Amino acid sequence: MTNLLVSRRVALLGGAGLLAAPAIVRAQGAPAAPAGGQQVIDINRARTDPIPIALPDFAGSSPAAQQLGQNITRVITNNLKNSGLFRPVDRAAYIQSPDAAAATPRFQDWRVIGAQALVTGRAEPQGDRSRIEFRLWEVNSEQQLQGTAYTANAANWRQIAHVISDVIYERMLGEKGYFDTRIVYIAESGPRDRRTRRLAIMDQDGENNRFLTDGNAQALSPRFHPNARQIAFMSYANNQPRVFLFNLDSGRQEVLGNFQGMTLSPRFSPDGRSVVLSSTRGGDANIFVVDLASRRERQLTSGGGLDVSPCYSPDGTQIVFNSDRGGDQQLYVMDANGGGARRISFGNGRYATPVWSPRGDLIAFTRMSGGRFAIGVMRPDGSGERILSEGWQMESPSFAPNGRVLTFYRESQARDSRGSGYSSRLSMIDIAGFNERQVITPTDASDPNWSPLLSS
Repeated sequence: MTNLLVSRRVALLGGAGLLAAPAIVRAQGAPAAPAGGQQVIDINRARTDPIPIALPDFAGSSPAAQQLGQNITRVITNNLKNSGLFRPVDRAAYIQSPDAAAATPRFQDWRVIGAQALVTGRAEPQGDRSRIEFRLWEVNSEQQLQGTAYTANAANWRQIAHVISDVIYERMLGEKGYFDTRIVYIAESGPRDRRTRRLAIMDQDGENNRFLTDGNAQALSPRFHPNARQIAFMSYANNQPRVFLFNLDSGRQEVLGNFQGMTLSPRFSPDGRSVVLSSTRGGDANIFVVDLASRRERQLTSGGGLDVSPCYSPDGTQIVFNSDRGGDQQLYVMDANGGGARRISFGNGRYATPVWSPRGDLIAFTRMSGGRFAIGVMRPDGSGERILSEGWQMESPSFAPNGRVLTFYRESQARDSRGSGYSSRLSMIDIAGFNERQVITPTDASDPNWSPLLSS
């Protein structure tokens, strides 16, 4: 059984830069709300009654432009459908053609097939650039809610689609989206007792996957910097388990800190100026904070036991962590200076891998009880505990930047050609505990961490 308290996996590095965010050329008039104000749909209502939305292919003036428009529309459709909050209307029911709708929507044609919202647009390749226009319409009021044009490098068309998806999400639901993001994770391959674990990164929908390390050293627990350009993770390079920093632009890696023992479970502070981590000495593990400018280390906890998996609150004033200081593995919250630690978990079982929601309202965790694992959430004071998903083995929740969705990984016992084996896959689930789905990766995967919005 995996020892969650100390840590889990580990690897090396390599790298390339993130795609640049697409530049917005202009908004085509101010976003217009219908008479009486835009009717924002409550997310709780959308969970039980997803918004019916029509998404005809973006129009184009050439076969290449039409193909680009189809590709962009496919990504937007998949994003909205996968959120569980939108229901794309069956394309077989469309009456008006995409070209005609892009010019002037005939709203009666979209009302009659049950669409509440309509997305139209045009896509035009311009050499090594692409120009993408889109409009979001409320069908019943026949009002435009958003009209925007983007230009970006031609290779960035997928990111434009994610940005458009975020705009639609926000305009319809009144909250920020999470589609223009990435997930860093551990790519696993090989037999369970001889796993190769590499640092890997992908778009939140599983596309544009690439490996950042070569697997010569095991990797564990990658965490994004708030600017999404740097990753802190644990590596067993040179057989010394230590926290490293990995620069996504240059591929450069460096050891963080000058600790005598093992360092593990790093997290950046909300302002990106420091890293909080755990360091072992003897049979204990304590929490330290490392200033990234000066590289000065400051110890926050002391005493017997293992204090690990620290994570800052969004405002940087508190830290949640798990510890066996009371004799059993539980969650604690302390002030960011290390004072005032108080236990917040009191359910049946052991708790680990806590992470604070970007909204500040919840803490997600892994719970182990009765030989089973679960992913759950509770309020920062420990009240309102809810289990979202249970399984044979699952760990490492991470919030989307809007705090509405969690990613984690689950292991399942699987049969291979020799009649034994197991599988480790990434999953996503709404914080209400619905719409759990698997994220497809080229290899087995674990330890996911969600980036901030890339274009914010």
